[in-house]
Amino acid sequence: QVQLVESGGGLVQAGGSLSLSCAASGSIVGINQMGWYRQTPGKLRELVAVSMRGGLTNYADSVKGRFTISIDNTKNTVYLQMNSLKVEDTAVYYCHANILTSWVSTNDFWGQGTQVTVSS
Repeated sequence: QVQLVESGGGLVQAGGSLSLSCAASGSIVGINQMGWYRQTPGKLRELVAVSMRGGLTNYADSVKGRFTISIDNTKNTVYLQMNSLKVEDTAVYYCHANILTSWVSTNDFWGQGTQVTVSS
């Protein structure tokens, strides 16, 4: 089994910065991708940023130029640096990972979610 443990988040004023981290542990053979999604009440969970094997990254248009995703492969940890935060960035942020749990099995895992609140 694999666990994703998130940290970071909290309350910040508009224009400020926050950093999230998510560490994966357990039965990990390899990591295909790790990323962040967010969700607000009544809306679908949406992709924020993802980092894929080989170093390719992808960002939601709404966060390009403001958020940066990075991975420390030695620690199986993904980070999300969020700068120039806006009120509309307020959401619960979820870590996601697609992980090889054996040489023939790939599974998706989710963190518990962490609240990010941006005040005006």
